[in-house]
Amino acid sequence: MAGLTYRDIGPADLTTVIALLADDDLGRIRENRDPADPLYLKALAEIDADPNNRVLLVERDGEAVGTFQLTLIPSISQQAKKRLQIEAVRVRSDLRGQGIGQEMMLWAIDQAKAANCGLVQLTTNTARQDAKRFYEQVGFVASHHGMKLML
Repeated sequence: MAGLTYRDIGPADLTTVIALLADDDLGRIRENRDPADPLYLKALAEIDADPNNRVLLVERDGEAVGTFQLTLIPSISQQAKKRLQIEAVRVRSDLRGQGIGQEMMLWAIDQAKAANCGLVQLTTNTARQDAKRFYEQVGFVASHHGMKLML
């Protein structure tokens, strides 16, 4: 699918990105803050200050269609290869199943290759079985068990 553009977000994009993040059952529970909340602005400032961290807005014909966060992680393990962590992946719900997510993942993988990463990693909530199938179709393998401790 041609025509997708990727750009780093700014403060003016927070309303759009938060709406994308809240555009599913789990997201509605997680993203219940006003986009003008200083916590979002603080988080964006911290991301912007880190050259290994990006939140991207994905657009088609100037319209927001998706978002994700990419973080390059230097590592000592696996022969000191960097890895790319993909987080907060969302495609607008009315556009899912049209190849946008696949193009986003392939674009992210290309970014990892360009940065000489040895692997790309992500987690998906176990409740998101469609997402798990999607990532497997793109080539991801459920090789590890993710664990989280909510604070």
